[in-house]
Parts: sequence; C-alpha cells; structure tokens
Amino acid sequence: MSKKKLTLKQQKFADEYIITGNIYKSAVKAGYSKAYARGNAAKLMENVSIKKYIDERLEEIKSEKVADQQEIMEFLTAVMRGEVDEPMPLLDGDGYQKVVKVTPNAQARKSAAELLGKRYAMWTDKRDVNVAGAVTFVDDIGDEDET
Repeated sequence: MSKKKLTLKQQKFADEYIITGNIYKSAVKAGYSKAYARGNAAKLMENVSIKKYIDERLEEIKSEKVADQQEIMEFLTAVMRGEVDEPMPLLDGDGYQKVVKVTPNAQARKSAAELLGKRYAMWTDKRDVNVAGAVTFVDDIGDEDET
C-alpha cells in the first residue's frame, strides 16, 4: 500500500469513507470527536497518505469485485460459441435427480450474440452523420395577407 504508514485512526477513517462516502460520519466512526470532524474532516481527505490509501483500496475492490469490459465480452463470446457449461438437474428415472453439465441452448447463444452485436453496433438503423458547413434556412412561405 502506501509508503507512509497511516495511524490506526486514519486507516479506520479511510475504510469507513470507502464504505459510506460520508467524510463527517467516517471521521466520527473512526474515533475523531464530533467537533473535530465538523471542522477538520475535509482536511483528512487532503492528507496525501490517506488519499493514496483510499485510491489504492478502491482500485483493489474494483479489480476484485467488478467485471470489466474485457471479461464481459469474453464471457459473452464463450456463451455464444457454446464453450461454457452450466449445471442442470435431470431426472434419472428412479425418482431422483442428478446434475449434468450442458452447453447453452440456442436461445442463450443467440442472446449472447445479440448483446455482442449491440456492443459493436452491428444491427442499428441509426446513422452517425456529421454535417460540415453552415445551415441556411429559406423562408419560402408567403405572407398571410397574400391569399
């Protein structure tokens, strides 16, 4: 993590801030007095070591918990190609069930293909048109009095 060690109170503050996103409540919960938190909680966020710790922890959490675009695209591609298996209960004839692994059905594969197609804008009627130059409006409607 950070080269400069945080105090226990600073680390508690940073960890609480990651959870709540509220500077004041995080400071109080970390053990700072309400008076200190009211006037100085924002200064804790300006502390370079605290800010670096928070940024590093958020990056760790993001990379551990959240699928990125690449992972999602790889999964959808694997489903579309039938490369993944999923468990499915199946009656075995004796009144019992067993779990077998099956590849995605055609509907699941089609759905994955459609999501991939949307990502690459393969099936869209919209056109991205950029017009260069000036727009000229022509008033070719006569006056109402000329009827």
